[in-house]
Amino acid sequence: MAVPLLASVVFLKIQDFARRSASEQTRLRAQLQAVVAVTAAEIPPAGRIVLDASDGVALVVLDDPPAALRLAERALTAVAAGLPLSAGLNHGTLQFAGRKGGEGMTGDGLAVAASVAEFAAPPQLYASHTFRDALADASPGAEAVLVPSGTFTDPGLRTHELYAPQAGAPARRGRRYALAGLALAAALVAAGVFARASVPGQRPLQDVLAERVQPHWRALQQRLGLGED
Repeated sequence: MAVPLLASVVFLKIQDFARRSASEQTRLRAQLQAVVAVTAAEIPPAGRIVLDASDGVALVVLDDPPAALRLAERALTAVAAGLPLSAGLNHGTLQFAGRKGGEGMTGDGLAVAASVAEFAAPPQLYASHTFRDALADASPGAEAVLVPSGTFTDPGLRTHELYAPQAGAPARRGRRYALAGLALAAALVAAGVFARASVPGQRPLQDVLAERVQPHWRALQQRLGLGED
């Protein structure tokens, strides 16, 4: 029997993905993989699990809700590069779906994160009540940045009390993330992300992107002061 674990989940959703052409879907997935490769770099590989979804990607972050929030906010700066992303954050239980975790994960933590992302329009970020509580437990006071955004009902008639980053956050924080979006766009173009497609037998696309783009991103982080907030 699979042993459940408790973790934060960042669900990054590409708007209207199913309605787009095959070539556009390929391009958007390559962009999203690049975003994940660079913005998740601060989290050690042992502390995160990346899961593909039909319309985006889910990142499971172990034992670090503040890092999950930072990752989501930074990923959404890619909207400035033309990637129509929204994000849903949740904290809950998950378990591996196959032997040794080789077939993905399931659980309420993942399902709720996906539902929360459905309510957000690019470049919005919504977080569940349980994520806000986990953020408060991990870093008392940090939860103040997430303010009530209302109660939403999903297609299964399940209600969700959602929170979003405070609209009145310091202007300095907003400028830094706006600059990060432009910087990420430049890094993606410089790394040739938009033109590359995965080919069977080659290294995973995300590994190649991480190798090419992360040095640009780390340098830009230092220049823009995008360390831990």
